[in-house]
Amino acid sequence: MEKSMQTVQVKSMFVNGEWVQAEGGDTLRVINPATGEEAGTVSYGDARDAKNAIEAAHQAFKDWSRLTARERSKYLYNLYELVRSHRDELAGIISAEMGKPLREAKGEVLGAADNFMWYAEEAKRVYGETIPSSVPNKRIMVNRQPVGVVGAITPWNFPVNMVARKIAPALAAGCTVVLKPAESTPLSAIRLFELIEQAGFPKGVANLVIGNPESVGQEMTDNPKVRKIAFTGSTRVGKLLMEGAAKHVQRVSLELGGHAPFIVFDDADLDAAVAGLFESKFRNSGQMCICTNRLYVHESVAEAFSGKLIERLKKAKVGDGRSKDTEIGPLINQRALDKVLRHIRDAEDKGGRVVFGGQRLTEGEYGKGFYCEPTVIADVTKEMDIANEETFGPVVPIMPFTDEAAVIGMANDTTYGLAAYVYTQNNSRCFRMAEELEYGIVGINDGSPTQTQAPFGGWKESGIGREGGRHGLEAFLETKFVSFGI
Repeated sequence: MEKSMQTVQVKSMFVNGEWVQAEGGDTLRVINPATGEEAGTVSYGDARDAKNAIEAAHQAFKDWSRLTARERSKYLYNLYELVRSHRDELAGIISAEMGKPLREAKGEVLGAADNFMWYAEEAKRVYGETIPSSVPNKRIMVNRQPVGVVGAITPWNFPVNMVARKIAPALAAGCTVVLKPAESTPLSAIRLFELIEQAGFPKGVANLVIGNPESVGQEMTDNPKVRKIAFTGSTRVGKLLMEGAAKHVQRVSLELGGHAPFIVFDDADLDAAVAGLFESKFRNSGQMCICTNRLYVHESVAEAFSGKLIERLKKAKVGDGRSKDTEIGPLINQRALDKVLRHIRDAEDKGGRVVFGGQRLTEGEYGKGFYCEPTVIADVTKEMDIANEETFGPVVPIMPFTDEAAVIGMANDTTYGLAAYVYTQNNSRCFRMAEELEYGIVGINDGSPTQTQAPFGGWKESGIGREGGRHGLEAFLETKFVSFGI
C-alpha cells in the first residue's frame, strides 16, 4: 500500500452509522500483490478518527447491551445471510487485494459467515448460575455481562474471517466494536461493513477505522472507554499492545505468531501426509500463523516422503489468485518476499540443500508480482533462521528424526505454541503426541484442523485467550457475583 497526502473525498470509514472520510483527509492506495496494480484507494485516518469511533461505540453500548440475546441474534443472523449471498463478490475482493486463490478466498468467506451464524445462536447461551450459600440468610447468583467497548485489530492474511472471528462474538455478547483492519487489505473490510449497515445494526454498534497502526492502536490502549483489546498479528506487536493495555488494565485477547512442527512417523500414510502438508504449508502461500514451519520426517521414510512432496509441488499452479486454476498465489508485498528469500539463502549458506524451487518467479505474468517458487530444503539444522523464525511463505524445511521422545523435544523447543501436526497410524502414539506437544492446536492426521465451533489460540508466546466456539464468547464477558440477603 502507498500513502497519499492529498485531500480527496474518499469515504471508507464507518463511524456511528455514517460513511466518513479521515479527519486529516489522507488516503491510502491498495496494491494487488499479483500484478502491482492499484486495487483501490481508501481513506486513511489516525487517532482522531479512532477517538470518534470509540465515542460512538461508547454511546451505543448501553442500548445494545440491554437488548435481549434473541434481538442481537437476529442482527447477526441477517449478517450471516448477507455474507453468504455475497460470497463470490467478497472472495473476488480478497483475491484482488491480497492475492489469495479464489477457491481459498471463497472458503474464507463461508468461514466468516459460519462465525456470524454460530454466534447468532451462541448469543442465547450466555448462562449464569446459582451457588448454594454457606449461611441460611443469603442467596448467591452469578451473572455474565458484556465487557464494554472492544478495540479489534485484524491482519491481512484472512481479511474477512479474522474480522468475523472478533466482531461476531463481541456483538453477540452485547459489546460494541471499533475495528481497525490491516492497511494492506481494507477493501474487504469496507464491503463487510456495508453489509453490516445493510443488516440494520444500530448506529455506533460496529465501527470501522482504517488508519495508521501505531496511532490508532495507541488511542485504543490510551482511551479508558475501551475495555478490551482483541488482536491477531505478530508477537512483537502483541507485546506492545499488552504493555499499552496495562495502563487501564484492559482485558486482552492475543492471537500471535507460530512456528508449527509437522511430524511424519515411519508408519504414516505418506500420501495422506503429503496432502495434509500441502494444505497446512501452501494454503494462502504459507502466510498463516498455523502453517507448517518445520517438517520433521522419520529418516526411514524421508526420501520417499520428499519425493512424493516434490511430485505434488510440480503439479501446483502458481499465479494470480483470480485465475481459477491457481493453487499458490503471490506473497503480500516485497518485504514479505525478501524475508522468504533471506531464509532460503541463509539455509543454503549453513549447509541446507534446496531440492526444489528456491527462487523468485519473474518471467512473464510473474514479473510485476511478489512470487516465490514453492520450495523444499533438505539437511536443515537448528542453527538456520528458518528453523527458528516464522517464515510466512511457501518454503518447507525438512529435518529428519529417529526417536519419538527426541522429536517431541525438538518440536517443543520454541517460544511459540500455536499449532502442531502429527501423522501416524499408531493409536497409542496419537494420544501421546496430543498430550506431549505444547501447542494450543494439534492436528492428528489432519492438516487443517480449525473449525468455527472449536477453540483457536496458542500457548506460550503465541497468545492469550481463545477464539471460536463457546470459548470465543467467554472472552467478551465479565463475571458478576451478586449476594442477596433475605
